[in-house]
Amino acid sequence: MVDLVLRSRRAVTPDGERPASVCVLAGRIVAVGAYDAAVDAGEDIDLGDVALLPGLVDTHVHVNEPGRTAWEGFASATRAAAAGGVTAIVDMPLNSLPPTVNVEALRIKQRAAAGQIHVDVGFWGGAIPGNAGSLAALHNAGVYGFKAFLADSGVPEFPPLNPDQLAEALAAVDAQFVIHAEDPDHLHAAVSSAAYRDFLASRPPDAEHAAVATAIAAARVAGARVHILHLSAASALPLIAAAKADGLRVTAETCPHYLTLDADEIPEGATEFKCCPPIRDSANRDQLWAALADGLITCVVSDHSPCTPDLKRRDTGDFAAAWGGIASVQLGLPVIWTAARDRGHSLAAVVDWMARRPADLVGLTGKGRLAVGADADLVAFDPDGTFVVDPEALHHRNPVTPYAGKTLTGLVRTTWLRGQPVTGQSPLGRFLTREVS
Repeated sequence: MVDLVLRSRRAVTPDGERPASVCVLAGRIVAVGAYDAAVDAGEDIDLGDVALLPGLVDTHVHVNEPGRTAWEGFASATRAAAAGGVTAIVDMPLNSLPPTVNVEALRIKQRAAAGQIHVDVGFWGGAIPGNAGSLAALHNAGVYGFKAFLADSGVPEFPPLNPDQLAEALAAVDAQFVIHAEDPDHLHAAVSSAAYRDFLASRPPDAEHAAVATAIAAARVAGARVHILHLSAASALPLIAAAKADGLRVTAETCPHYLTLDADEIPEGATEFKCCPPIRDSANRDQLWAALADGLITCVVSDHSPCTPDLKRRDTGDFAAAWGGIASVQLGLPVIWTAARDRGHSLAAVVDWMARRPADLVGLTGKGRLAVGADADLVAFDPDGTFVVDPEALHHRNPVTPYAGKTLTGLVRTTWLRGQPVTGQSPLGRFLTREVS
């Protein structure tokens, strides 16, 4: 007898979409069988044509607690994640105070999160000038790798690395490094303006191109694992392709906003669209989709980077002064599915980009797949249902989103974490830590 069986005519398995039954015992998937398989179960749920997906894995989330909990916090971020079909997140080392740059800071963050997480949570460490000697201990404490900026991060306590400091960090520990790749020498001071084109001009594609080249050169020397975060500029794609062809351990991700929004359509003063690197034009967007389809870009993650409405300068619409970040952990799945379906991509492809591949990036082999032995992190997803984005209905702490008023396709009906439905009332999440060999 099993605890739970979920049946769907559209179960997205590692072999593709098919009718299936998924059996759960003690929080794990113990069988994936025929849709109408006879199963002795404590609870038997037939979803019919509602799709059954593995829980998504979002490896790029800024929770900001402690220190900037008014921007977001573990309770609100993980409740929003679950509502969006995300069952595991990996928290970035900034913009919390202190940033996660040593073991003590990691423990402070874990204590702040304890007892209030609705999905599973892992942590990135941070590589900043002067902390190379702390990286090995932090890695052994269970962080999944290290975030580094090559340009100003936007917060003073997390300064960027120059090329020599990046090389020092890569040499200090054999770990996954995730890089915010913009080159400061190619960035320009943004002028005070409500015109998005003025902000866009301050962060040209050349800044990403140059920084990706720097990161690849450092990876080549150190033999290191380097992952390019939130790739926006398609001009850097040939550099990544060449690095992979040379056998370097270089990967890249992109985000829903780069795949679905268009710089030419951003209204005057709409600072909710500001992020760094910036949203670019539709031709650039098409190239990102092509790279995602052929596997050059490996995954799609949110870069959930919220702040309070006043920091978005919504009153003035000044792009130069506004915080650069988009909060979307709850909306990533319907945003991407809406666009992917229009472009002819399958639901199985979306699951691959947003569940299996992010899980594989950080070594979470028991997440992101409907497979025997995996955690029973599951999502009932209506791929044909539609809704209009109402910011006030989001679980994000601050209801600021560029998707406000947009009609999206795809409704998350229920999210299960290890076979238990996530209601947003009783936190069911656990801490995830890297397996230390």
